[in-house]
Amino acid sequence: GCHLVTSDIVREINPLLKGIHAGLCHIFIQHTSASLTINENADPDVRADMETFLSAVVPEGSKAPWVHSDEGPDDMPAHVKSSMFGASVSIPITRGRLALGTWQGIWLCEHRNAGGRRNLVVTVQGE
Repeated sequence: GCHLVTSDIVREINPLLKGIHAGLCHIFIQHTSASLTINENADPDVRADMETFLSAVVPEGSKAPWVHSDEGPDDMPAHVKSSMFGASVSIPITRGRLALGTWQGIWLCEHRNAGGRRNLVVTVQGE
């Protein structure tokens, strides 16, 4: 599913942000079956609806047209879903804070049925 991870990321990088007046935060996920995106941060139904949409657009199981299934029937669908959202997001830094809109949050989307540990690489630049 899609998980709101904004507060987790901010907690980890907050010491780096404090001294930056203007800059950029780039977040990259080191996996091909999970993705990052920016979307609604308030209503968890949005994340559930996104999962419903992705499951309808990218089928699994006997209806799926996929050839690649090295790691199971959710393997190729996870790669496709990951490519739809992408492996990174870039967020402006303004006066020591991520310049996300009021209703924006960072989502980590796990596209495997039983996801594992996920690694993020965060690069902070600015002055």
